[in-house]
Amino acid sequence: MNIHTVINTSSDHLLDAEQAALILDVVPATLSVWRSTGRYNIPFIKIGRKVRYRKSELEKWLESRTRASGATA
Repeated sequence: MNIHTVINTSSDHLLDAEQAALILDVVPATLSVWRSTGRYNIPFIKIGRKVRYRKSELEKWLESRTRASGATA
């Protein structure tokens, strides 16, 4: 699956780690580290051993990270 297919999915569509990583421009292993360390509070869903992300939650998280200036706070 490519980034264009992922972007065009419904906002409540459940994405696997690879698809979520495409949207966030990171590798899937980075998402695993962020989940296990709590570095970033990206909402995810556990279904057995599987991890899924709602596209709408990823979009909200990205929006919360948007800055109008170079300030980090």
